[in-house]
Amino acid sequence: MKGAPKIIAILFMIASAVVIIAGITTWAVITKNLAAERITVSDDASCAAGATVDGPISAFCMAQVIDHHALEATGGKTYAELEKDDPARNTAMQASFLRASLFTSVVAYGVATFAIGIGVVLAMLGIAVRALDQRTAPAP
Repeated sequence: MKGAPKIIAILFMIASAVVIIAGITTWAVITKNLAAERITVSDDASCAAGATVDGPISAFCMAQVIDHHALEATGGKTYAELEKDDPARNTAMQASFLRASLFTSVVAYGVATFAIGIGVVLAMLGIAVRALDQRTAPAP
């Protein structure tokens, strides 16, 4: 089992690279897809006003402003609070779908960031295992 620590360190480093690449790729795909929608955060937003929705902050800010506009259009009522025959119910439903889509992007950014963080931890574990193996190796 002399070579086990070296193999474990290599496996940690390979896993690290895979997870970091997956996280970066996920981040890039989400950004590309959001940018392709050509959404701009409304000027009356409390954050990121006028910004292109292409990241977690702008997506969150746009979701917030959609909620604000929907509540204005429905007299402060949510979809569930509106009567079934209320014409504003469709507006509330569309706003809810848009917000859910934007919040899904925000969560996906978080998962991508988490994956990158786990990849960094795996790399550090690989480096640590390798260093400990070298420190405890018997002198020739």
